[in-house]
Amino acid sequence: MKTSIKLALFVVFFLALAGILVGLYLYNLEDKDLEKVTADFTITASGLLKAFEEDEGAASARFTGKIIEVTGVIGSVKPVENNRLNITLRTESDLSSVICTFRSAEGLPQMKAGETVTLRGECSGYLMDVLLNNCVFVR
Repeated sequence: MKTSIKLALFVVFFLALAGILVGLYLYNLEDKDLEKVTADFTITASGLLKAFEEDEGAASARFTGKIIEVTGVIGSVKPVENNRLNITLRTESDLSSVICTFRSAEGLPQMKAGETVTLRGECSGYLMDVLLNNCVFVR
């Protein structure tokens, strides 16, 4: 075999191996335990939504992928599949809110509409509502 063909096969093999290793790393990556993490931002539900409504690009760059501690009044509590829980926090807007998704409803205090709570979660962005994932109850 020519040297250039051997070199090309070596490069392809190396890239394939690197791709497999990166894939395995990402597959086994653990989510952050948000109960032990300090929030990057502390804000009200209305303030968070207002930031996205005023300048979505800037707010996305600032908040998406960050840990946010948000305080607001519960609008609704909805259990969803796999024992997950969605809590909607009211804002000044009638059309939009902040939706906080919990991995599990187990171990959470009883929460109902009208209560003021503080929740911590990772911001996923804005699609009519601001989305926070992997939330934990703070107070």
